[in-house]
Amino acid sequence: MAGVRGIEIAWIGILLASAAFTQPAAADDYPSRSIRLIIPFPPGGSNDVVGRIIANQLGDKLGKQVFVDNRSGAGGVVGSDLAAKATPDGYTLLVVSIAHAVDPWLYQEPFNPVKDFVPVSIIATGTNVLTVNPTVPVHSVKELLALAKEKPGVLNYASAGIGSFQHLSGELFKLTANVDIQHVPYKGGGPAMLAVIAGEDQLMFSSIVQTLPSIQGGQLRALATGGAQRSPILPDLPTIAEAGVPGYVATNWWGIVAPVGTPQPIVDKLHDTIAELLNSETTKKFLDNEGAAPVHMSAADFGKFVEAEIAKWGPVVKKAGMKAE
Repeated sequence: MAGVRGIEIAWIGILLASAAFTQPAAADDYPSRSIRLIIPFPPGGSNDVVGRIIANQLGDKLGKQVFVDNRSGAGGVVGSDLAAKATPDGYTLLVVSIAHAVDPWLYQEPFNPVKDFVPVSIIATGTNVLTVNPTVPVHSVKELLALAKEKPGVLNYASAGIGSFQHLSGELFKLTANVDIQHVPYKGGGPAMLAVIAGEDQLMFSSIVQTLPSIQGGQLRALATGGAQRSPILPDLPTIAEAGVPGYVATNWWGIVAPVGTPQPIVDKLHDTIAELLNSETTKKFLDNEGAAPVHMSAADFGKFVEAEIAKWGPVVKKAGMKAE
């Protein structure tokens, strides 16, 4: 029996040693093929813009293609569910944003936004910008407020869908400014922006990331930004708070998560690589040009940040009476 016991102990030792060598090797060999980055919204929105910036830079850094897979639907739930159910091997990643924190309050999600994902890295934050179609006869927030109060329920604001950053920003504006403007949801930020450009809707609260080219091209008129301070990208624009709606602040964020069970050495490698990217002048320039500011925090802190965001936006969703369609 002692001999058998000794053999068992020996085998346990071999297995433990094997495991110890296997995990680092997995990170050393990773990636050996292309990586899929799921963006749970259509092309053209802020999630897509930021996701593609990181996909291109990450692919160059890792030496393997990181290809974007846009899987939209149900405010981001469809693509997120696909990622949650993917093999946890580091070859499927998911771009998350403020929608990841709001969707649990709007949908019966087939996954848990915290327990079914492992945080990899936050990427950046970005404020919103209030824009109108150039035919709308307003050139300031105060003029917009006056028009909205003169014609309650007439002005429409477009958004990327129920619970999107644009929707949250618009409802916060309604509550804070006490005005009656109507929400019109679309299937993504791109279609929403096109609707405002076409004059189908009058205004929108969108990420600078998404809207800047249309502002610069004169297709949209920018009135103010929604951060606590003025945007360095649009420094001549006042904040919505200083322009007539005291207390208004709306900021989006973007990050990357992986399916739970993804080997920690691979998660660490991805986090460290993304941290390097966010420190590089090339990535900073890409993000800065789109109105996004790189953010640095550990993967663990990013996980805590997501949980705090989920807790923060629940009361806003309830107070605004948001309902998924």
